[in-house]
Amino acid sequence: MSEAQQGGTHTGGMSAQRRVRLRRTVLVSAIALVALIVAAVILLPRWLGGAAQPAPTETPKTEASSPPAEPEDAAHRLLATTDDPNACAVSFEGEGIADEPVLRTQGRLYDALPIPLREGSVFAGWYATPEDAAALAIPGRVNGSKEVACTDRLRTVYAGWTTPEANAAEDAKVPILMYHQFTTKPEGEDNWLRGNYVYVGDWEAHMAYIADQGFYLPTWDELNAYIDGDLFLPRHSVIVTDDDADPSWLELAVPILEKHQVLVTSFVITINGPGPELTPYVLKRSHTHDMHAAGDNGQGRIVNWSLEQIVQDLETSAEVLGGAKEVVAYPFGHYNDTAKEGVAAAGYEMARTIEQGYVSIGSDKLALPCIRINYGMTVDDLAGLIG
Repeated sequence: MSEAQQGGTHTGGMSAQRRVRLRRTVLVSAIALVALIVAAVILLPRWLGGAAQPAPTETPKTEASSPPAEPEDAAHRLLATTDDPNACAVSFEGEGIADEPVLRTQGRLYDALPIPLREGSVFAGWYATPEDAAALAIPGRVNGSKEVACTDRLRTVYAGWTTPEANAAEDAKVPILMYHQFTTKPEGEDNWLRGNYVYVGDWEAHMAYIADQGFYLPTWDELNAYIDGDLFLPRHSVIVTDDDADPSWLELAVPILEKHQVLVTSFVITINGPGPELTPYVLKRSHTHDMHAAGDNGQGRIVNWSLEQIVQDLETSAEVLGGAKEVVAYPFGHYNDTAKEGVAAAGYEMARTIEQGYVSIGSDKLALPCIRINYGMTVDDLAGLIG
């Protein structure tokens, strides 16, 4: 072979190798270029500010719930203790008043409002507005004869005050009216208890008169404080009571007093049970448990029984009535020193007799007089007795 042929063969072989290397180089470069293009597509928007790429979504952190804020005043703190939608926090304001709010129920009567004491002054009641309190205005006076009414479950009442001299000068002389049975007969009943039966037409006229004339209806707690000289009562005050809880009282009288919203105390002989719950305007109090019957000498058992028997009877009566011990009515009006001692020993504060008269400052709490209402008494007769 000639040198020229050998050289040609060598040259041709070298060109093939170069072509292989070249193809590899081109392939690698192409792959690198594609990778660069892909990277540019992904990274370029971020380099330009990230406008085209949504921010990654972060899982929100769960924070522990904070406890509810503590109510800022006593009334709201009190409301926070109950789920009753009718609950009302009643707050007390006025000079010398430090009483905490109390819970009461809307639609029911006020119960056991405080009677504060202040040296040199006489408490004159709670009122709907400061202006009523300053004027001692009877229409604005709030007590247990009124229904609880609130705004946003809140109510504030305002204290009224007067002087001992003004209280004595008022000399309210509170009448305690005493009713018994009722009849639909205008001519009355024809029996030995005829005098006890009040015609329902007269009863309605009596209740309408008391309501329309704006008489103040003291609670027994208020009467107790009035007797002690610690509470002012206006002359335009009256307490209404019924003895025995006779069926005619329940059927005929109660609907009428509820219509006129007059607070009345029903003295119940509790051996017959507590009686039905008919209206909040009836307070049920003791007429003793089993002493409304004749004893050995023909008078009531309360003046025949021993002190221990009297105390036991009255404690039983209070239990039947849910513990109420503000007042008891003597059966038949009979009482003596032992009866009075028994009333006090059983924890009762007052006792009503059937003796005619009015309650004044300093009256004997265990021998309260009354104004007896008999058959035939018209509204004019009532007006003459109570003003």
